Amino acid sequence: MSGTLTPQRNIGLTGGIATGKSTVSDYLADKYHYPILDADIYAREAVAVGSPILEAILQRYGEGITGKDGTLKRQRLGQIVFQDAHEKQWLEAQIHPFVRQRFNQVLAEHPDTTVICVIPLLIEANLFDVVTETWVVTCSNQQQLQRLQNRNHLTETEAIARIESQMPLSEKVKFADVVLDNSSDLATLHHQVDRAIEISC
Repeated sequence: MSGTLTPQRNIGLTGGIATGKSTVSDYLADKYHYPILDADIYAREAVAVGSPILEAILQRYGEGITGKDGTLKRQRLGQIVFQDAHEKQWLEAQIHPFVRQRFNQVLAEHPDTTVICVIPLLIEANLFDVVTETWVVTCSNQQQLQRLQNRNHLTETEAIARIESQMPLSEKVKFADVVLDNSSDLATLHHQVDRAIEISC
């Protein structure tokens, strides 16, 4: 209808660690030129030097959690929270409200544009109000483990701990409007993305 406004489309892109979220978001940016908003970037902003959240982390874990320049030792923090569900929950309670606020701020700047919101913990953090649809990227358990080991230079035990600290992929897909299976080659993944864009438009 002439003059009808198209509702803003905020695609929430999520999935397990090392399943291929960045591969999908890169493709959406390169082919469709959609803005990409990344929760990981906002999470880093949350713990910037001098931030209240970093100060809270310092008080909880001590000076050894930061380097000489005052920046957070993310790997050290990861070793703590990926081994202790209670500490992981505490940390997320500090960071998630900040991330939600940043998404809302930036999305307000793109009212008439399709936007890709890359949110690894979209489901766990209950950020569904930030997006209008949820896409979950999956792959086989063995592929996920191998990709994570190779990408982060982790032992098998370390990689398994990180994977098991997250909601299982089998549970995440239950919340999906679109499931992207990244178990095959890039061409197959890109075709799935293209279909998801076309069908939803």
